[in-house]
Amino acid sequence: MAIRKSSISGTPSGNTANRPANPEIGATYNNGTLGVEEIYTGSGWVAKSAPASIPINLVATNQPSGRAFNNGQASVAFSAGEGGGLTIDYIITPSPATSPATFTGSSSPITVTGLSSSQQYTYTVQARNNFGTSLSSAASTGVTATTVPQAPSISASAGNTQATITITPGATGGSAITEYSIVSSPATTTQTTSNTTYTFTGLTNETAYTFTATATNANGTSAASAASNSVTPIAPITVDYLVVAGGGGGGAHVGGGGGAGGMLSSSSTQLDADYTYTVTVGAGGAGGNSSSQGSNGANSSISSSNPSWTTISSVGGGAGGGYANTNSGANGGSGGGAGNAGYSGGSPTSGQGNAGGNSIMTWMGGGGGGAGQAGSNGLANATGGQGGNGAVSSITGASVTYAGGGGGCKDAGSAAPGGTGGGGNGGSNSPSTAPTNASINTGSGGGGARDIAGSPNWGGGGGSGIIILRYPSARTITVGAGLTSSTSTVGGDKVTTFTAGTGTISFS
Repeated sequence: MAIRKSSISGTPSGNTANRPANPEIGATYNNGTLGVEEIYTGSGWVAKSAPASIPINLVATNQPSGRAFNNGQASVAFSAGEGGGLTIDYIITPSPATSPATFTGSSSPITVTGLSSSQQYTYTVQARNNFGTSLSSAASTGVTATTVPQAPSISASAGNTQATITITPGATGGSAITEYSIVSSPATTTQTTSNTTYTFTGLTNETAYTFTATATNANGTSAASAASNSVTPIAPITVDYLVVAGGGGGGAHVGGGGGAGGMLSSSSTQLDADYTYTVTVGAGGAGGNSSSQGSNGANSSISSSNPSWTTISSVGGGAGGGYANTNSGANGGSGGGAGNAGYSGGSPTSGQGNAGGNSIMTWMGGGGGGAGQAGSNGLANATGGQGGNGAVSSITGASVTYAGGGGGCKDAGSAAPGGTGGGGNGGSNSPSTAPTNASINTGSGGGGARDIAGSPNWGGGGGSGIIILRYPSARTITVGAGLTSSTSTVGGDKVTTFTAGTGTISFS
């Protein structure tokens, strides 16, 4: 169809196909197909006096590199629609809602910021001019915003020229965390790890340190964490120890003496100040009643929160045998003495004590084993077995004997004595003599009982154990609830003695 000039304005008119082929910018045309007057902008023909058309072809792209956590960014590209008026600007609306709720720009693409990390968003776009705003476009495909990780949090515990760092990761920012960087203050080196537990080395003992950490993913590195708790690396503490378990109780009626609790000692043992230690002082075993065997003593021990630490455990003393129950002595740190004839004393724990004595003669109990000597046998000629002697320790600065065996009963004559170190004496039938309990906090065995007319037929109780630690006076021990203890100074050292209970200790 031929182009005609308007009789009113002189503006060319016709259908869409007959627009001028080479118009100048600013040329006008009355488009009968669209029913609007158009103007040529250099980018195409647009209606002069109509709202902008709906944009098309939306494509959203995540822009993750280096973006701070929860400040994600996306680029939204689109094409202008056809048939509408000249567009002044475009409006992008994310879903779910953001703050601000919309983002504007004069052309494609438009950048959207402030997106939540790991959140998926879709986008719509509208075109706007002086005559109004178009309807929203179709939504884009969903795109997840990714950023650098959230800052982690950390804690620290001290070791010898090192600290153990525990990292609690924050959110990943939508991309997996590949590495953590840890910085000390005062500064040493920056150390990296892919693990959440890390040993930070190269520190100076007796210097207080704090630490910060950052997390890195494919998009970049997080902000630094808050500083950790302050820790002070410390050299291992050299400790001497004595660990004595509770002694066994003596048997009843024709009773053997109780065996001494196991006795362990060492010098120059290394303890790490960044771990706690659990101390347990074993109680003495009860004496047998009527005709029964006594009870074994309880173990004494030192254990640690350090998984590589080997627990120190001394074994409770074996009980003395009794006439009607178990005639043989029980096994233990040291073995209990046998009750009545033809039975054997208990066996000891290797490196901790000695065997209990046998009963060779009817009515004669064997002596309980001691830390330094086996218990004697109950023999003929009305001789009860003597308790084995204990062993000497000088950890307190004085020579003290611990862990003697209890004496076995005898039929007549003087009672069989307990071993040195606090062992209880055995009982006698004629004259009627009751056995004695072992001394407390020696780990010694109780004496075995013989019949006593008109009296309960109880064996002597075993002595409670004891734990002693000796360490440099520059160090301080903290003793937790549940333990009975005292600390003194010996030369250039401190000596802490635990006499009952279970609880934790730590050093600084």
